[in-house]
Amino acid sequence: MNIDPIILSIPIYFLLIVAELLIQFFNKQKIYRLNDAVTNISCGITQQITGAFFKVTTIAAYQFVYENWSLFRIENTWWSVTLLILAVDLCYYWAHRMSHEVNLFWGGHVVHHQSEDYNFSVALRQGSFQILWTFWFYIPLAFLGFNTVTFLIVLALNTVYQFWIHTETIGKLPRPIEFIFNTPSHHRVHHGRNPKYIDKNHAGSLIIWDRMFGTFQEEEERPTYGITKPINTWNPVWANLQHYADMASQLRSTPGLINKLGVMFNKPGWRPVAQGGYQSAPEVDKVNYRKYDTHPAFRMSLYVLVQFIITLAVTSAFLFTLADQELINKLIFSLVIVWSVAQFGLLLDNHPEWSRLEYLRILFCGGVFAFLYPYPLIIILSITYIGVALISFFFTYKPATDTVGSVINS
Repeated sequence: MNIDPIILSIPIYFLLIVAELLIQFFNKQKIYRLNDAVTNISCGITQQITGAFFKVTTIAAYQFVYENWSLFRIENTWWSVTLLILAVDLCYYWAHRMSHEVNLFWGGHVVHHQSEDYNFSVALRQGSFQILWTFWFYIPLAFLGFNTVTFLIVLALNTVYQFWIHTETIGKLPRPIEFIFNTPSHHRVHHGRNPKYIDKNHAGSLIIWDRMFGTFQEEEERPTYGITKPINTWNPVWANLQHYADMASQLRSTPGLINKLGVMFNKPGWRPVAQGGYQSAPEVDKVNYRKYDTHPAFRMSLYVLVQFIITLAVTSAFLFTLADQELINKLIFSLVIVWSVAQFGLLLDNHPEWSRLEYLRILFCGGVFAFLYPYPLIIILSITYIGVALISFFFTYKPATDTVGSVINS
């Protein structure tokens, strides 16, 4: 069984999401949109799936440094764990800050900022490639001699802490808390695309690092959330790839090796002088700005929701039993899950040219379970799933064309 605190906290995450949904219902607030929430959680799913493979390399690198090059062997005591908590949070600050200030790294982190809403589901929206750029900021802790297991637990708890700060339902807290800790108010600033808010409040758990290193910004007016170039899709796979596709296009049009390196390692928006120089973030036109939105028929939204819940259950079971899975099973399950959430995004985007692939996805998913687990009950359940899902989609599928969103309130 997987004992990763992030995985073990999944039930708590969804209880908090339900709590926000109840607040939305009773207060008649518009906190969640189905298409955005499904995409946020889908990005979290793809990040956990790819992380099952990427973490093997990054953890092995940390363990190798710890075993061969560590200066000390730090035992677990109250003071050493306290020091590790502070050190992990400081490393997180710099990893996070560089994810905003280095264009190549931003490609792994931008996914987390793409949502134009701000609720607990946004906390789950994580980039699949982020770990490839940020994990190395923690390697100095291996050199110092903090053992791998304790480090991973503290790092996971640091991540779990950050879930609750992704909400607009909690206002500013008492000043001593706001001065020391990262709070919903501070993190709302971080997710704002307003120029005054961009690249501010990079803290993980403690806001003191931003205060110390000059990146702190108080929450003033309500932020407008998202990125300066909205991705305008609910497809979580493309959400992870779009920045790199744009960067590849920019590299092709940028002359000279030095300038190409500048595109990769300078801040997002950097251009050579000959191409106009640095492109700063524009002010938000709140009068004309509209969130990306789509309006599939109610039956389609309901179909996607039911299929998404089934996929979420399969993903949870897969993650909880990851250590017991054979490599081939991991690869097949990963394909099933990633294809599924990508397909749901296409359905919510109203892409008729891709939506008919849902028939093939249903057959493939049902067939995989029957193939991997050829027991009578599993075979019956797989056939039942295929039949019900095919019939449901046949009577549900109807492309819609309305992609108009509602105006953001000032």
